[in-house]
Amino acid sequence: MTEAAGRPVGYPTQWEADVVLRDGSVAHLRPITPSDVEAVHRFHAGQSDESIYMRFFAPLRKLSDRDVTRFTNVDYHDRVALVATVRGAIIGIGRYDKITATSAEVAFNISDSFQGKGIGSVLLEHLAVIAWESGIEEFTAEVLPQNRKMISVFSEAGYEVSRRFEDGVVSVRFQIRPTERSEAVRLSREHRAESVSMRSVLFPDTIAVVGASRRSDSIGHHILSNIQSAGFNGAVYAVNREAMEVLGLHAHARVSEIPDEVDLAVVAVPAEEVLDVVADCAEADVKTLLVVSAGFAEAGPAGEELQRELLATARAAGMRVLGPNSFGVINNHPSVRLNASLAPELPPAGRLGLFAQSGALGIAVLASAARRGLGISVFASAGNRVDVSGNDFMQYWIDDDDTDAVGLYLESMGNPRKFSRIARRLATTKPVIVVKSGVSSYGVPPGHRARPTRVRPEAFDAMLRQAGVIRVENVHQMFDVAQLVVHQPLPQGNRVAIVGNSDALGALTAEACVSWGLEVAHGPVSLPSDARGEHFAAALADAFGDPEVDSVLTCFIPPLVTEDAEVAAAVRDAAIASDKPCLATFLGMRGVLDRLSDQPGAGRVEVVPAYAMPEDAVRALAAATRYSEWRSKDRGVQVNPVGIDREAAEALVERVLTESPEGRRLTHAEVTSLLSAYGVDLWGSVPARTVDDAVAAAEAVGYPVVIKSVAPLMRHQPGLSGIRVDLRTEGQVREAFAGLTERLAPLSANSFVVQRMATPGVSCVVRSDEDPLFGPVVSFSIAGPPTDLLGDIGHRIPPLTDVDVSDLISSVKSSPMLHGHRGSTPVHRAALADLIARVSVLADNLPEVSSLVLNPVNAHPSGVDVLGAEAVVAPTPRRKDPGRRTLT
Repeated sequence: MTEAAGRPVGYPTQWEADVVLRDGSVAHLRPITPSDVEAVHRFHAGQSDESIYMRFFAPLRKLSDRDVTRFTNVDYHDRVALVATVRGAIIGIGRYDKITATSAEVAFNISDSFQGKGIGSVLLEHLAVIAWESGIEEFTAEVLPQNRKMISVFSEAGYEVSRRFEDGVVSVRFQIRPTERSEAVRLSREHRAESVSMRSVLFPDTIAVVGASRRSDSIGHHILSNIQSAGFNGAVYAVNREAMEVLGLHAHARVSEIPDEVDLAVVAVPAEEVLDVVADCAEADVKTLLVVSAGFAEAGPAGEELQRELLATARAAGMRVLGPNSFGVINNHPSVRLNASLAPELPPAGRLGLFAQSGALGIAVLASAARRGLGISVFASAGNRVDVSGNDFMQYWIDDDDTDAVGLYLESMGNPRKFSRIARRLATTKPVIVVKSGVSSYGVPPGHRARPTRVRPEAFDAMLRQAGVIRVENVHQMFDVAQLVVHQPLPQGNRVAIVGNSDALGALTAEACVSWGLEVAHGPVSLPSDARGEHFAAALADAFGDPEVDSVLTCFIPPLVTEDAEVAAAVRDAAIASDKPCLATFLGMRGVLDRLSDQPGAGRVEVVPAYAMPEDAVRALAAATRYSEWRSKDRGVQVNPVGIDREAAEALVERVLTESPEGRRLTHAEVTSLLSAYGVDLWGSVPARTVDDAVAAAEAVGYPVVIKSVAPLMRHQPGLSGIRVDLRTEGQVREAFAGLTERLAPLSANSFVVQRMATPGVSCVVRSDEDPLFGPVVSFSIAGPPTDLLGDIGHRIPPLTDVDVSDLISSVKSSPMLHGHRGSTPVHRAALADLIARVSVLADNLPEVSSLVLNPVNAHPSGVDVLGAEAVVAPTPRRKDPGRRTLT
């Protein structure tokens, strides 16, 4: 094996990964190489006698050069080994050696200093994925009975492990096919590790501010001052090479000179000095970097390279990075009172978690929350989000008892599949509100790492709906929704009572409700202009007590008799006494907000959210109602159709890419084989280049028949019909073929097929596309004008549940055509759902199938027939959310 740049020929770069360990630190995983000989010797020399005996069943205090050479020289197929490293030093080794065509023996060796951090579990997870992709189905291992830690690594990984004790050794055996349980274990471990990693950001015991200056206009000075004035409960250190003292603190020249262990280092120095600071922080074993310095990828190619070096240096040292170009982080928890940000003061404490990316948006978001009187639990700005992103904070908020709702302002998205997965879990217990103006590459700010995307914006909307996320258009709308879901119970239905003192305002509110899909119960109730406080209270009590009402909207203009405060108090008291949400609109009334809140005890604040206009209140209520419906709805089970031969499909794809490394469109026979492997039958067709071919084909398949052009150029002529149907005689076939040939030449190039005519039904389109950013995207539509002219297309992101598939079918506006529109017989919906499920699994399993289009799919009362299909296979970059834990 010839080495180049330290890597042997065939070195699988795609196996490299940065992973978050159980304690929140970061380790690097990579394949072992022959150049690791000395590193393995050092690793072994640092192991205890007990660890050596557990691994080798013998007291091998020193490994022979021959053994280490054998360990480090692998073929990356039958013999595979991964090493986990921190700062370049090996802290764990995992390997397998193939013993049969479908089984391999696996072994691990973890550094004594790093045991208990989940390194063995991570190595097993990655080795299992590599082995499964190589055709290995089973792992075996031999373990000493006293090595309980290693036995637990196998048993707790979610696999069904069998054990056998013989000759003083425990032999374990388990299938490595991914299962629902093993996947749940993987995601649970990922969640715990990434959540813990955020604690060093949000709950540091010790902070160092690097670049803390005596100049009051410097960023470092502002951040240090803000940390102090917020009353931070830990230790804070100033780092400045030129000053002896900053803001009353002794200044250290370097972080490595600080006597305490530093959890969070805030870096506020010029960009060209950051790498030296990061190296010093690595030497000091800092856990997390908060880089507020600008001048990185947002500043051009040189800054982009600097940003890459920043990430590489930090990851190699096991540190997480928030930034660069971050606005900072705030945590209002009384045990920490952290304001490591450019915000001059802590916002009011509350139950809303906020995340933004750029500093400018951080300022806008915090200012808007303050104007609304919305309290914040945690605020974070990721800046260029080179490492820590909104996904990490969502992992933390899943378990955070101090946060009831989450607001995210996303300028870009680096890993939508992971975002969707985490957001769905968070949204099952807490509302997640997202502001995202666009998903195209044009909308990605400078400095953000994001792949381009080819999907329509509707696919992004569909992903958010799948995850239960509330999408809004701007910060104003985000806080409209937030002040409702933070302070009021969720609606249990869409029936709304409207109570006010103006017929016109009530009608306007009712119209808004109808336009947003809400049902107005009994019509708006409008009190007379001279109504007093007790009349308002009685009307509100009736509305809240009505069993046919799920939410109450109050809308008032300044009354002629009653004081403003009296109206507000009546609304507040009625809302507090009910378990139904209440929203208020007070046009032209001042000083009512204080009257709409109450503190009944235990630090809990009851607030009736107030809105400037009824349309704002209705839009927020509609969003909360849809979210509540999603949360209470059955999520379904992940689709897993029977009769799938994944290996046959993978072999076909591999053969095509071997023959055509750049990819190509599949032939009709290849598409037929691909679909057949996933249990989908492609309607039979016979090629016909001449009229005699067409006649012979018609007689072979049986009348009545269809003739259609399959020439590639016809795909670009949507207005030109290349099909003739319901041909029942030889004469009709000859006439139709001659007409098509004459009309379509030279576009058709005599490329026609003859098919038996299908049962009358509804023509549909089912397709999948592999997107560089989103991964697989499955789409469904009704063929013809709904697709071609109106863009009435539904999208979902696999993996799908049976409920997702059903929602996809129903999501298109033309779906009534499937369900007996105008007296027609409904189609076989279950068969259509099964077809979509199979396509979704194919798309999820085979990223190399870059495009698959089933058109038309004839849905009829007895089933579905796939009458046409096209597929393109192409080499595909590794997805952003692979089946093993990794930071991307």
